[in-house]
Amino acid sequence: MNADLLTLPGGLPSGGALCGQCAAAGPTCCTLSPGQEELCFPVSDMERTRIVEQVGLVRGAFTPQANSRAFVANLARLFPRDRDTLARLFPDGGQHLRLSVDSAGNCVFLRADGCSLPSPVRPYYCRLFPFWLAGARVTAFASPDCLIHRQGRTVHRMLALLDYSEAGVRELHGRLRLAWGLPPKEGMPFVTPSLVRFRP
Repeated sequence: MNADLLTLPGGLPSGGALCGQCAAAGPTCCTLSPGQEELCFPVSDMERTRIVEQVGLVRGAFTPQANSRAFVANLARLFPRDRDTLARLFPDGGQHLRLSVDSAGNCVFLRADGCSLPSPVRPYYCRLFPFWLAGARVTAFASPDCLIHRQGRTVHRMLALLDYSEAGVRELHGRLRLAWGLPPKEGMPFVTPSLVRFRP
């Protein structure tokens, strides 16, 4: 069994019921506003391979996207201490992969009852949302469309609603950073990135 598919600390849930409720209420975090595709988070080669191995190759599931300045600037807002590393990982003229969306901006894996991907197979960013790390502090994106955000209102209550732990969020955030070519924690020495991981 792939060690990456094991349950993380805090028992990160499948999210099936809540994901389905959110999809029914719509729009969800799985929907991009038209024209915002270039800002969508990247999918590393490891994350793509995991999806393909677990659910099979889905035609049109991944889209090559140019490393635009807006995209890199958006990542730099997420990782403010890693700007130089991000510039190396996503150089001008290069490309990265992202999840494809339909004409309405919905992720190709989004169904009426939520995400069709098993939770352990989803990209790390999807599994983390709506949580993030600001330095060492677990925080959450202010997303008015997020059902968990609307119901929980505070990070503590949102964590409880999803049965997440702060330790689990930190672990998952570190795995995301490694998958994207960053050191597991901010401020760690630069790790030479493997740019091939972002080639379609």
